[in-house]
This record gives sequence, C-alpha cells and structure tokens, in this order.
Amino acid sequence: MSDTSLITSGEPGSGFSRISLRTLVPIRWVAIAGQALTVLTVHYGLGYRLPLLPALAVVGSSALLNILLILLRQAVARLGERDAALCLGYDILQLGLLLYLTGGLHNPFSILILAPVTVAATILSRRPVIALSILAVATISGLALWHRPLPWRTEPLVLPPELVLGIWVALVLATVFIAAYTWSVAQEARRLRDAVSATQLALAREQRISAVGALAAAAAHELGSPLATIAVVAKELVRDLPENSPHAEDAALLLSQSERCRTILAELAQHPEHDGGSPYTRLPISALVETAGALHQEQGVKLIFATAGRPGPEEPLVRRSPEIMHGLHNLIQNAVQFARREVSVTTFWDEMTVTVEIADDGPGFPLHLLGRLGEPYISTRTGAADHMGLGIFIAQSLLERSGALLKFDNLPDGGAHVAISWNRANLEMVEKARPTAAAGAYR
Repeated sequence: MSDTSLITSGEPGSGFSRISLRTLVPIRWVAIAGQALTVLTVHYGLGYRLPLLPALAVVGSSALLNILLILLRQAVARLGERDAALCLGYDILQLGLLLYLTGGLHNPFSILILAPVTVAATILSRRPVIALSILAVATISGLALWHRPLPWRTEPLVLPPELVLGIWVALVLATVFIAAYTWSVAQEARRLRDAVSATQLALAREQRISAVGALAAAAAHELGSPLATIAVVAKELVRDLPENSPHAEDAALLLSQSERCRTILAELAQHPEHDGGSPYTRLPISALVETAGALHQEQGVKLIFATAGRPGPEEPLVRRSPEIMHGLHNLIQNAVQFARREVSVTTFWDEMTVTVEIADDGPGFPLHLLGRLGEPYISTRTGAADHMGLGIFIAQSLLERSGALLKFDNLPDGGAHVAISWNRANLEMVEKARPTAAAGAYR
C-alpha cells in the first residue's frame, strides 16, 4: 500500500469540521460578559463618560449571535471552516466597532483585536487566516484614523501622532507575526498528527495480514489430519470398487479433489505471506529481510540479498514483527523506485548488534533534505504532486518501535544508503517475549 492511500486529503487537517460549538459558545459568553463588565465599570465605576447605549448595543449583537449559535447547535454540533471564519471575522468587526466608540487605538484594550486572529491561526487553513489577518490590519488602520475621542474626566486626551503611529505599527506587526507563527506551529502539529495516524493505519494493516496468516496456517495444520483420512478412504474406495461400478467414477473424483485440497493447504501453510505470520514462529533475520523485499523482485531492478555474519555467533532468530516487516518493506520499496539497475540488501550480525543495510545505485538523497529525512511530508521526488512523503517517516516510526536506530546517507560513488541497527540482545528478548502475549490472544 502506498503512503498516499493512508490519508484522505493532500493537506493535513483539511476536509473536517473545525470548531465544536460546545467549545465556541461558552468562550463567546465569557468575551461578551467581559466586554459588558468593562464598559459598565469604566462608565459607572471610574466615571469616564462612554457612549453607553451604542456600546451596549454592540455587545448585545454578539449576545444575539451567540443565541443563534446555541439554536444551531441543536442541528449541527460543529462549524465548518467557512462558518468558523465568518464567526471570527464578525468578532474582529464587532471589537473594532466597540473600540471605535471608545477611543480607537488610544484604548488600551485595542490589543484584544489580536485574539480572533490567534484563534483563526490555530484552527483554520492558510487562506482564511490570511483573509482574517488582512481584515484585522484594515480594522486597526481604520481605528488609527477614525474613532471617537477617548473618554476622559476633564479635557479629551490627545496622544501625539508619533505614539499613535507606533501603536499602529506594533499591532500590525503583532497581527502578521502571531498569525504566521501560530499557523505554522499548528499546521506542523496537524501534519504530524495525520502522519502518525497514517503510521498507525499501516501498522494495523500489517497486523491484520499477520493475524490472517496465523489463522490460515493454523487452519491448514488442523485440516491436514482429517483431509489425510479422507484421502486414504478415497484411495481404498478406488482400489476396491470394480471398474464397472457406478460409484467408481465418483470415488476417483473424490480422490482427485482430496489431493487438490491437500496441495492447496500445503501451499497456504508455506506461503511467504503467512509462514512468518504465526506469533509462534521465529525466522532467521536474513529470511525475514528477504520476505520483506519479496514483492519487489520483479520490478525491473535487480534485488540482491546478502548476509555477512561473523563466523562465531549464530544468526539471530526474529519473529515476523509487523513493525519490522512494514518498515523494511517501505525502505526497500523506496530504494527500488529510485535505483537505476540494482539494490543490495545486506544483513550483518555479531554478538552485540544486528544491522540491515539497504543501498541503491540511484541519484541518492538530496543533500538539502538529508538532515530532515524521517520527518513527515518530506518527499525526495520531483514532479509527483500526489506523493505525500510519508514512506520514510512511516518506516522509521515503525522500526524505531522495535528498538532500531536508522542512519541515512549517500554512498561515495552515488546512490542512497540506509543502515538499520538493533541491539541484538534487546531484539531477541523482545521478539521472544511477544509470542507469549500473542498466544493468549488466540486462545
């Protein structure tokens, strides 16, 4: 399965409802209560004469919108991106109108206009974030030029134009910086989340294949004995029935079909997809590596498997772990797709370590990406718009779950080189312990 089939959209985090109304409505009530309390406190408590009725009318419009959202929640639990952007755009305009009535940028609460932009940057895609940032900058610019005087007990307070300009510059820069930085951090978190989901789907698929293989091998083993009995009885019937018997042809057909069933079960039990899938079976590491690359033998590239174990230690035995199988499969597939003529897969082992090295004669890893390999959505392909760049990330994530360390580099003569290393004691200990847990699952 290619990595592009593991996720449903080219842009991580797209195509799903963004904001839960259960979260949005209480937050808006807090904002409405804060605005109303501030207006009333400044007007009555501090004695600054505000345009009270227009200001409360602006706050009341937000309360009315919140009531409409409560009614909407009975039919729709979440807002889509467009509706969420409209709500946040309304919040910018509502706050801008309230600031217009209360001194514009002279009002110290003008910094709150950054709040809707910050929220948008955490939950929306690039285009609506840019649109809301432009709306916020336009609102800030309008407040710098047009606003009612800042209320004061005596004469209206007049700030120097240089100070107003400085406030405008600070708010504009803060809007742009916060929107860009917050969006990039949130987008990276969404991309990582989707990449991890793709990794989990790949592992779940490999585990299902392994489980089906175990069941198939067990079924083949259990059916072998009764099928052998049927074959013996069928042979005796064919031998004992006279040639002119009306049942001779049926007995011969029964014998041929029983032999065919035995052949099918034998192939099923020995199939490489299923042979190592049993949780009770451990394979030599070289056999496991060859099984992981078996699907790529006929792709026009020569695939060479070799072993280089030292004379002393025996070859380690490893269970056909879904993490190891899928991780090696992805890396070998990547090498085959970039190779010109051949790919070599060499397995080393000694008393301390087990290492699998995959090398191809292709162009190698791009130097500017070499230090970032293993990050999600980093693709070394050019001209492949639908390639998501998840293959190496999935392979590294799964192999690291088995305790492996991966190193990516380029060969001196050209071509990519990947080294996967395990601590031998830890690998064999983990792989011996897992079948015990798996055995309980099949009882």
